Amino acid sequence: MTTFGYEQSLGYDRRATRLLTGLYRRIAADIDTRTADSATVVDLGTGPGKLLSHLAARRPDLRLHGIDLSPHMIEIARRAVAEQTIELAVADVAELPHPDNSIDFAVSSLSMHEWPDLPGAVAELRRTLRPGGAAGIYDFRFARTRDIRSALGAVFGPVDTETVRLPWHPVAVITCYRVSA
Repeated sequence: MTTFGYEQSLGYDRRATRLLTGLYRRIAADIDTRTADSATVVDLGTGPGKLLSHLAARRPDLRLHGIDLSPHMIEIARRAVAEQTIELAVADVAELPHPDNSIDFAVSSLSMHEWPDLPGAVAELRRTLRPGGAAGIYDFRFARTRDIRSALGAVFGPVDTETVRLPWHPVAVITCYRVSA
């Protein structure tokens, strides 16, 4: 996974605010309908914490966690969610800092294409999801589609997919991969 420097992280934060707010709202609504009260949700590759902020505003009952490989992104995310109770950590998706069977829902928005050890990350995702837990992985349609589908399918079985169009873009450029534990 690419580690952003501080200036790159600030630039990403500005772009994410301007371009991805609609996507984050869409993902937060999706998680809202797919999680029970007080569910534990982990945002993998949280970046500047925008999705977590939308989730916390929409569902204050959720126990929210975010990880990112970049300490700079986590620093920015801490400022973004300072008023909310959200746990953040610098961590790799291939080595999640969560116990076995501890996560009800895992989400990733536009980071999976950066994961260098895709099979290792998917195995960690499976290890940490509770029985009956689920994951929604949102990524660019053209990014390692066959690899992502294959890696998820090998561990979870059936993979449901849905194309997602950003409100400002004329073509659906995002695919959501959904799996259940």
